[in-house]
Amino acid sequence: MIRTVFLLLFAIFFGVVAEAQWKPNYDESKVPEFKLPDPLKTFSGKKVRSVKQWEKKRRPEILDYYQQNIYGEVPGKLAISSVDVLEESSNAYGGKAIRKQVELSFEKNKQSLHFTILIYLPKTDKKVPVFLGYNFYGNHTITDDVNVLISTAWVDNNPSFGIVNHQLTEQSRGVRTNRWAIEKMLDAGFGFATIYYGEVDPDTNDLTDGVQRLFYVDDQQQPADNEWGSIAAWAWGLSRAMDYFEQDEDIDASKVIVFGHSRLGKTSLWAGANDQRFAGVISNNSGCGGAALFKRQFGETIWRINRSFPHWFCDNFKNFNNDEKKLVVDQHELIALVAPRPVYVASAEEDQWADPKGEFMGAYYAGPVYELYGKKGIQNDTQPPVNKPIINTVAYHIRSGVHDVTDFDWEQYINWAQKFIQ
Repeated sequence: MIRTVFLLLFAIFFGVVAEAQWKPNYDESKVPEFKLPDPLKTFSGKKVRSVKQWEKKRRPEILDYYQQNIYGEVPGKLAISSVDVLEESSNAYGGKAIRKQVELSFEKNKQSLHFTILIYLPKTDKKVPVFLGYNFYGNHTITDDVNVLISTAWVDNNPSFGIVNHQLTEQSRGVRTNRWAIEKMLDAGFGFATIYYGEVDPDTNDLTDGVQRLFYVDDQQQPADNEWGSIAAWAWGLSRAMDYFEQDEDIDASKVIVFGHSRLGKTSLWAGANDQRFAGVISNNSGCGGAALFKRQFGETIWRINRSFPHWFCDNFKNFNNDEKKLVVDQHELIALVAPRPVYVASAEEDQWADPKGEFMGAYYAGPVYELYGKKGIQNDTQPPVNKPIINTVAYHIRSGVHDVTDFDWEQYINWAQKFIQ
């Protein structure tokens, strides 16, 4: 009897603790006190006073810390083995655009990987700037264009999109056109390129079916504790797309803006931090592990994201579960790694899980590094009103609505890119 009561109390206690851990905090009064690390002070406490000191000392040590403890480092180099233009047309979007579907192939350790870039470019005699971003359900889902090829890669089931048995079919064509303002980009003089992210690394807790496996030796089944999770793998894929853009005579590779939403917004920031060839970076509703500050512990937290998506980050990141104060960096410094290139962080009013205030603070506190370069960050530490963008080298808006990508978002991104990149 005593043992039964003890076990019942034990179960109740740990059930309450577990429920408390899973229940997110949406109350500003419960945000813990914290002190943000100074992006312009080295880990040894020395003040950074020049661009040279930032680039030679501070930036490398911040980047290395992220590589070793959060996203993971890529364990080697892997160049494009071959480029295959699968399809091309000069009559896309009513004749206003060129369409290309280009497959990049990679080979290493008797393994291979292939992914396809869907590209739309406005018709012009000049090289054009390009927005580059991953999509969640296949290239054919982002447009009604019947000529876009359907990926054969694994995909998460979504019956509302007609996706079952983890396979893409014609039924899902065009189901995500609402997230991509392709004609607006073309009309503004920008090209657009997208990749289905599952072709680079399927979004499952299994790191034996994506690009990581090409680097495994002997009987290795997963990366080392400090090596890449899926976000770093997806960022790697974006850089390989950049490798191709440098070969494409129609694309201005010096003006490629990397874009991402949600987990892919985390990816765009990490890609921009690692690859300085990207001319600008856009983070849309990227939340925890993206633009939002870890130390606020608001909405999604490190413990929650590692429990739900243990494959996104390197295993060393789990050392900070429920211990954000132990981190010697925070996400304003990730954004600062993009400097002096333009960066745009965007939030949604109803997307509290992604912590809109924390995303704003991430962008705001990156400002001192941009100012070191003579660039304009966000000048006021008060979050702006809804649907009132701040358009500087560091840009920000919070719009009405939920976790999504809307025409309002794209109108701001295009206007910003015309001013700072085009």
